[in-house]
Amino acid sequence: MSTQCDGCSSCEPLLRQLAHKNSEIERLHSLARHDPLTGVLNRRSIVELVTEELQRSSRTGQPFCFAVIGIDHLKDVNAQIGPDTGDMVLQTIARESCLLLRTLDRFGRVDSDVFGIILPATWLHQGVLAMNRLNAFVAGFDWNTVTPGRTVTFSTGLTTNFPAESAENMIARAQQALVQAKNEGRNKLVTLEQELPAGLFAAMDD
Repeated sequence: MSTQCDGCSSCEPLLRQLAHKNSEIERLHSLARHDPLTGVLNRRSIVELVTEELQRSSRTGQPFCFAVIGIDHLKDVNAQIGPDTGDMVLQTIARESCLLLRTLDRFGRVDSDVFGIILPATWLHQGVLAMNRLNAFVAGFDWNTVTPGRTVTFSTGLTTNFPAESAENMIARAQQALVQAKNEGRNKLVTLEQELPAGLFAAMDD
């Protein structure tokens, strides 16, 4: 005798409750992984994905890049026009970036005005080309619809992975490059690679 429910009236309320509970669990899981303002991944998710890419690179030997982009002068926008406009700038950057990036790339918000981008299977020079394309794409957006009379730009810090490093180290290196880009006048791209251990090449020659 089958024990499968055939949709009897006594089971329907339980099935509805179960469906509602599953939907709520999925919603909470999504909130835990995504930034509520922009809808993109949050820092926790980005760190987890960088960790996964580091593990994949260790297995395959295939490099990848990680970039951080910091919105230039967002504090001025918040102060002069208002925080609502500042939020719109963040939402626009997130939306426009996701339109251009590849399906396999990962985009998330890692700080108040900083986004992180994982570029799998990408050498450093390819990462530079990708970020320059993104910069041009965002610059071509009609910013008068968001910040009348102002064009929004971003600065970029870009790095590539190094064997046996942690996700936090890689992210910190990209953020260090971003600081340098902002110090050089903003709307710049700076690359920074992990220094190889002293004596590595000498040891390889032995």
